[in-house]
Amino acid sequence: MEQTDRRVPIDAQQVDAPLSQFAVFLTVVVRQEPSALDTVREVVAGLDDLAKTVGFRDMAANLSCVVGIGAAAWERFGQAGRPAELRPFVAIAGGAHTAPATPGDLLFHIRSDRADLCFEFERLLLDDLDGAVDVVDEVNGFRYFDARDLLGFVDGTANPSGIGMAEATLIGDEDPAFAGGSYVVVQKYLHDLAAWNAMTTEEQEAVIGRRKADNVELDDTEPQRAHKTLATITDEHGVEFEILRDNMPFGSPASGEFGTYFIGYSRRLWVIERMLQRMFLGDPPGLHDRILDVSTAVTGATFFVPPLHLLEALADGE
Repeated sequence: MEQTDRRVPIDAQQVDAPLSQFAVFLTVVVRQEPSALDTVREVVAGLDDLAKTVGFRDMAANLSCVVGIGAAAWERFGQAGRPAELRPFVAIAGGAHTAPATPGDLLFHIRSDRADLCFEFERLLLDDLDGAVDVVDEVNGFRYFDARDLLGFVDGTANPSGIGMAEATLIGDEDPAFAGGSYVVVQKYLHDLAAWNAMTTEEQEAVIGRRKADNVELDDTEPQRAHKTLATITDEHGVEFEILRDNMPFGSPASGEFGTYFIGYSRRLWVIERMLQRMFLGDPPGLHDRILDVSTAVTGATFFVPPLHLLEALADGE
């Protein structure tokens, strides 16, 4: 796959914001009243100003919010065009596990190195959206030790960096009307930590495909492929199509609910779709990703992340 030196458009949303210590993943559906759609138009057009208002209290905490719009909501906004790959999340029914599709018109990915700034931004956001949306999912994530998930392994090792970030995440000349935008897929996974911790470290490492202590990559045990292999998509020359993951652990020791919130940004939606098909259906077919034996997907939704000029145009009904 040819790599190009692409600069980030100045009005792209902050998809490439630094990995933060805290995040809120907020998914909502827009109510059917025409007034609800008008409210949403105004709020999403002003998100950048809201982030500045809240984030000014501590600029070093890097508050940001990325908003994604689902396929059905995009149609309701009455836009003249449509991003080439924007479509609803399609459920995947494997032999042993299923990736469900769940509702979602808007995704708000709120990030900061301070939990209170995430809280304040979300509070003001929902105040502004009052009466216009219904919350269908809210997850509060946190960075765990040295960027590990609750299974104990480093997460996000394969993320792009430098100029590769824009190449991997931002739409380019292939869809010029939506250049600077991105696709994002989210899933909430719940972990059975008792079952996972009953495995030996060597068994866990074979599932993930990396050593637990130092993150060194391990060879697969054929024909079963490890998670790191199934979640990697390459072209005919073996060059990887990168995506940007900003996954975060979440959970409550009191409730016993623990998990990982998967969020992947990509210039090419089909790359994430193929990754999930390989995980749930198996490659070769029938040999699913064994991480799914202890990690259950309970949500699944796809969104388009417009550049700022398209968000601002929503307010005008353009």
